[in-house]
Amino acid sequence: MQSLWMLVASFLFSIMGVCVKLASSDYSTSELVAYRGLIGMLMIVILVRLQGGTLKTRMPYEHLIRGTVGVLALWLWFYSIGQLPLAMAVTLNYMSPIWIAALMLIGAWWYRRRGLAWQPVAAILLGFIGVVLLLRPSMHADQVIGIVVGLVSGMLAAWAYMQVRKMGLMGEPEYRVVFYFSMTCAVAGLLGTLIMKSGQAAAQEIVWHPPDSRGMLLIMAIGITAASAQMAMTRAYRLGNTLVTANLQYAGIVFSSLWDVLFWDESLAWLSWAGIGVILCSGIIATFYNARANQSSVRNDAIGQE
Repeated sequence: MQSLWMLVASFLFSIMGVCVKLASSDYSTSELVAYRGLIGMLMIVILVRLQGGTLKTRMPYEHLIRGTVGVLALWLWFYSIGQLPLAMAVTLNYMSPIWIAALMLIGAWWYRRRGLAWQPVAAILLGFIGVVLLLRPSMHADQVIGIVVGLVSGMLAAWAYMQVRKMGLMGEPEYRVVFYFSMTCAVAGLLGTLIMKSGQAAAQEIVWHPPDSRGMLLIMAIGITAASAQMAMTRAYRLGNTLVTANLQYAGIVFSSLWDVLFWDESLAWLSWAGIGVILCSGIIATFYNARANQSSVRNDAIGQE
């Protein structure tokens, strides 16, 4: 039952996506990333104060890598949400299990040169077919950049997830990972805003939009839902079944599709829905392969220590 926390996380992430899309018309991606990070940091500090613990870490380099890659993935995802239908942007970002399978396949070939397993090959091929089906009937010329950005965000998210797993195996608690990722978001967002120039402003003018009441509500919702979703996702992976948890994340695509209909009256073509279905199947195959490969790696490490 603990895996059902992933449904909570997926629902909260979908609400975050709605708020990002609504706010993207008034605020830059840099501002949204900065606000998301600041609110996430505040929530983790309060949690640490209430439950104990420390934010001191012995892994500053690992946090820097995870934070940098994760912020780039988040930045690109927020941008794609502003440019594409929500369900499409979420689906492209949720291809990270397929990219993880591709990275693991490349790593296995590079270091061991064993025969290719069918699961990652099938997942990658199905994922490619699914993307073609998803985009072919719905893609407009002005969405090409958003689509490419969404695909790249999923690739970077896969790299970030692998870094998080590595840090977890090294003993770093989840709340620290979330805190330093939020801190990196805040710093990167602020720096991005400081160097960004408005097309109508003077060359040295700083672009920052003071939030009004509507903007403040959206910004607070983005930060709270993102941080809460991360904690729910962490709980699901820590206490629930890994395979069930990983596959339940795809419920976020369903939630996002419903928000598309309710808020923007978006309706994807049937071929696009077929593409989403194919991507879901490829993600499930990739998840099973990733989990089996991880279990094999753990067993090999245990044997090596005996």
